Amino acid sequence: MFRHVIWDFDGTLFDTYPVMAKVFKDLLEKENIEEPIEEIIKKMQVSMAFTLNYYKKKYNISSDFIKDYQIQRKSKELSLARPFAEIENICNYIHSTNRKNYLYTHRGDSSVTLLKSYGLYDYFSDFITLENGFERKPSPDALNYLIDKHSIQREEAIMIGDREVDLVAAKNAGISACYFNENSEGNDNSDYIIDNFKQLYAIL
Repeated sequence: MFRHVIWDFDGTLFDTYPVMAKVFKDLLEKENIEEPIEEIIKKMQVSMAFTLNYYKKKYNISSDFIKDYQIQRKSKELSLARPFAEIENICNYIHSTNRKNYLYTHRGDSSVTLLKSYGLYDYFSDFITLENGFERKPSPDALNYLIDKHSIQREEAIMIGDREVDLVAAKNAGISACYFNENSEGNDNSDYIIDNFKQLYAIL
């Protein structure tokens, strides 16, 4: 049984990619650049740094473009981003059965703000965000920090994420990895694959 559940944020707890990509696409269109939103989302699922570097090379987007994107994204996410279906129920279930939820994201404190906005904050025992300054995934440093801080038995811990780096970080830390993919695609680094969060009950 897993007693410690470590969650990624973007694309796992919250369905933020469509909001982020729409803001990015709208700003590109102001520059008379057409880019399919599906392609933008694919880039964002690698990482935001990858996305910005890719479009900077492809279209020579400016630092002002990036600054405008960050401002508009932060503004719109707070009102438009939503948790995935069943997230509140599964986080409550974990919490109410004397187990622990943890957040591990490359995003900043806006992730904690969104958890509070949707009544999820109290289900979580600890939070690792950009502000903690750990090396980025797939480094296991942040996971090892949580494991040491909370005296977690590695066989009782699982990381849930939607990207390769989430799964590899889990493997590098010696814990189980659950891949959330709505298209039911496989991944060699995952111990479990789910396409909706109701499937987690059987795993946990």
